[in-house]
Parts: sequence; structure tokens; C-alpha cells
Amino acid sequence: MTLLAVVGGTGLAGRAVVAHAVAAGHQVRSLSRHLPPADKRVAGADYVQADLRTGAGVDAALKGVDALVEAMDARAGAALQALPVMSVATLAAADRAGVQRCVLLTIVRAGECRMGYYQAQAARALSYEQSGLATSVVYATQFHNLVGGIFAAGAKVGIIPAFKGVSFQTISTADLAAVLVAQALHGGQEKSSVRAGGPAVQGMHEMANAWKLATGSKALVTALPLPGSFGAFLRAGKNLVPDAAVGTETFSDWLAEK
Repeated sequence: MTLLAVVGGTGLAGRAVVAHAVAAGHQVRSLSRHLPPADKRVAGADYVQADLRTGAGVDAALKGVDALVEAMDARAGAALQALPVMSVATLAAADRAGVQRCVLLTIVRAGECRMGYYQAQAARALSYEQSGLATSVVYATQFHNLVGGIFAAGAKVGIIPAFKGVSFQTISTADLAAVLVAQALHGGQEKSSVRAGGPAVQGMHEMANAWKLATGSKALVTALPLPGSFGAFLRAGKNLVPDAAVGTETFSDWLAEK
């Protein structure tokens, strides 16, 4: 039985990885700075407190681990700035513990966007690519939750934003978790990288209308410009990987489940 560690196992993606690995019959150890309450834990997984910033508890948490998935995330401020450093720390700790393969979740073409969040993701991927360890980097498209969150935030002020010329290929965390676990179980010492996008490319306006219908929102779907480097990145379709579609859950499926 494989012992899989999930660094950041209490976050959105990390929890999905923990759930998928447990369901597949693997022994799973979730690492996070703070232990989640009992009702937020996946039954069958072990939860261990470990802090990659300080190193507290990390070596003990990785003892006996066969493979590791890093799914940490942060959106802004000091936590975002620390992400690349913590990825380096994760690799160093994995090396000390004799972990056979380390897998990183990051964003499709993050290095081509000047936005700070994307640059941090690109720096993390570079650490894995240049590491002397056996590593896999999974470059994923945006989650259903992200786009749904944009619509929900705008609806609070009466506008469901649909950025002009923008499409998404959103993926479910469950579908992505299957890819991450498969990479963790990948044998051999060679490096690998894969791209993973959702099953369908959809215009943001179409997605906004679907969200409005599913939620019963009274807000107005509104076409808006998205200036700056991030807008240019999205309009160029650099967030899309139509030739690397995986999984089955579309944005509409996700809405129906919600």
C-alpha cells in the first residue's frame, strides 16, 4: 500500500486529492499548518500538523512517505510571497525523507502572465523542474469554483461579469485529483509534466448565463472589459488546453450538483 502525503491537504484541491487517494485504497497523510475540525476531515486519512515556513513537524510528517502531492495555495500578501519558498522547502524535506516522487499542482502557462499570483506559481514549477528529485508538474486550468466565485461576487452588487473575449476550460477538483494521484504513483526516476483541462471550452458569457439560471440570481449578466496583462492573457486563450481535456464534469454539471 502506498503512503501518500498531501501537502496542503485541507485546501480546496488538497482535500479532493486526499478523498480520491483514500477512495482508491491508499494510505494518506494530510499535512497542514493547522489541523482541521473533525467534520472537515476525510474519513480514513491521517492529519498531521506541519509548517513548511518554519520546518516544525515536517520531517516527522514525511517519515515513511512514498510519494507526495503539493497542493498548497495562497492568493495575496505574505502568504503568496512565501509559496515559492515553501515549495523549495517541500522538495528539501522530501529529499531528506527519501520520498520517491513529488508532484506539484500549478497553473497552465503561468509563466506567460505577469500577474503576481501567476508568477509565484511559475516559480514553484521551476523549482520542481530543476530539482534533482523525481518530480511531476501538473499544469491545470481554472477550477469551476473560481469562475463561479467571480459570478457570485459580482451578483452581490447586481452584476454578473462576463469579460469580453474570454473563455474558460474549467475543471472539477475531483477530476484534477485523479490526475495528481496518478502522477504520484508514476514509477521511475524520470521527470514528467502533464496539462489538465476540463472537458469543455466555454465563453464566459455563456457560463454567466448558466450560473444565473442555476442560482436564480436577479443580477444582470454584463459584458465588461478586462484590462491589463491578465486580461490579455485570457483573451489570447493561454488559460486553455483543448488538446489536454480530462475528466467528465462540465461547469453545468458542477452547477447542477450545487
